[in-house]
Amino acid sequence: MGFILDGLDTEDYDRQYSDGELLKRIGAYFVPYRNKMIFVGLMITLNSLAGTGGPVLIAKSVDLIQEDANVGTMAMLALGVTLLGASAWGFNFLRQYFSAHIIGNAVLHLRKDVFSAAIDHDLSFYNEHPSGKIVSRITSDTQDFASVAELSMNLISQSLLVIILTAWLLTISVPLTLIMIGMTPIAVGIALSFRKVAREATQNARRITAVINAQIQESISGIVVAKSFRQEHAIYDTFDGNNRQAYRIGLRRGLVLVTIFPIMSFSAGVGTAVLLYFGGLATLPHSWIGRLSIVSTGEWYLFMQAVRYFWFPMMGIASFWSQFQDSLAAAERVFALVDTKPKVKQTGNETVDGLNGRLQFQQIHFSYTDKEIVLPDFSLDIAAGETIALVGHTGAGKSSIANLLTRFYEYQEGQILIDGRDVRSLNLGQYRQQIGLVPQSPFLFSGSVRDNIRYGKPSADDKAVRAAAMQIGRGEWLNTLANGLDSDVGERGTHLSMGQRQLVALTRVLLADPAIFILDEATASIDPFTETQIQEGLDIVMANRTAIIIAHRLSTVRHADRIIVLGDGKILEEGSHDGLMEKNGRYADLYNTYFRHQSWEYIEAMGAMGGAMNNE
Repeated sequence: MGFILDGLDTEDYDRQYSDGELLKRIGAYFVPYRNKMIFVGLMITLNSLAGTGGPVLIAKSVDLIQEDANVGTMAMLALGVTLLGASAWGFNFLRQYFSAHIIGNAVLHLRKDVFSAAIDHDLSFYNEHPSGKIVSRITSDTQDFASVAELSMNLISQSLLVIILTAWLLTISVPLTLIMIGMTPIAVGIALSFRKVAREATQNARRITAVINAQIQESISGIVVAKSFRQEHAIYDTFDGNNRQAYRIGLRRGLVLVTIFPIMSFSAGVGTAVLLYFGGLATLPHSWIGRLSIVSTGEWYLFMQAVRYFWFPMMGIASFWSQFQDSLAAAERVFALVDTKPKVKQTGNETVDGLNGRLQFQQIHFSYTDKEIVLPDFSLDIAAGETIALVGHTGAGKSSIANLLTRFYEYQEGQILIDGRDVRSLNLGQYRQQIGLVPQSPFLFSGSVRDNIRYGKPSADDKAVRAAAMQIGRGEWLNTLANGLDSDVGERGTHLSMGQRQLVALTRVLLADPAIFILDEATASIDPFTETQIQEGLDIVMANRTAIIIAHRLSTVRHADRIIVLGDGKILEEGSHDGLMEKNGRYADLYNTYFRHQSWEYIEAMGAMGGAMNNE
């Protein structure tokens, strides 16, 4: 069995809940609709009464026909059965109608809660857990949560049907009714024996669904890379393996859940045979059971009908827990995501009206995992309005500094102060409004360029959006777009070049007007004209703001007020471009490695060398 479950480890935030805990949490989502649920309960009761009225009326008709069979009596009985059937249909329709509204609203609020919990998590959560698996919990598992309520409604309906029918049968023959009731523990015991295995099988089915969702999402997102290296077959093979595993797990789950019904049907057949025998004896006055409680032919028929009406709901009740585990498994996965606490924690909720922008990193100790320390003891003081360029080899800690400042990750020790206030004590939403971030690969949402610029300030009108766009490169970059500000950017901005995406992202920050600007410059090659526009945009955005630039362009490095050279999470050198070049230290090495080829002197020298070689 182990090979079936390979790769289906639980997430580190998964937890075990008892059935009682889950039912209490689930019930809380239905409390606001208690009045509608009372009405649904009334409809269930009336539906059960109408449902049991049919066999009772037919049983009575058998005795009446034996005594005095006539057309009028037959017509009245037929009319009575028809009215009971119509009433049962009407009560059931009202029950289903209001139940759908109640369940739909409950799922709506649950999905809001779980999505809210998901977007409140810090970036470390998404780095550790595939987004496809999270999506699966928000969509598939919340929808299956509705089955809990539907199964509960069916359980109540079936339980009432059994109670009403049992009460009526007790008035006819206590011995026969007790014989019938005596068989119910067998049915319940059989069903409950499936409870644990059903829960386990369902959990595994949901895990493999999440694995497939994650793999599909990753494959589609990375399809360009896959096609570039002709690895479509590798993606397909991975999917095929996961799909086959899903088949095996689904087959096992299906067998577990459906096995109970043949067993219950066999038990019902045995019960019918037993009641047929004892019911027949009860119609004979001289039999031992007949002497205890004689029944008429019609009442015997009622008991035989009752077996069908009794065992069908009993099968539903007995199999309830096995089926219920499917819904509880979904609820457990959803609540595990809701209950997971973000690692980034604010100690206060102070108002952030405006910031000057002085930043102080004081003895910051930070690591993404326990195995590797990124910033061992980092301290840095940045004056308000100062532009800082962070340079260093990959893994030096440049992006980590930006991630900590934006509160995307939680540092373990030390303090980050802004205008002398601990960032942990501030209202996180208001604080982040004061930070403008342009990542290395700017993300654009599906929609127009205008919509993506306005994302930085949703309240801005079209005039303000255009004014911000015109500040960068005098708006000339808009002429390169098919429909200007109304151009469709495509999914993730694929309709635009990397340079155009950067210009949109810069305009978005300019419109938001934050106190602090953070830029992780893209290393992608762009044409000189677009680079000039981007640099002009950077000059505008950084004016009168505190700016932290993870620099990849020589132009940005030279324009910085101060250059910070990082290595292994420590400051190795700091100063101006000219001053650091004179030291001929770490920065000079970095300059010769990363930036020298971007200088005009280097380009002119290479051009002269090429010309000399051609002359030869």
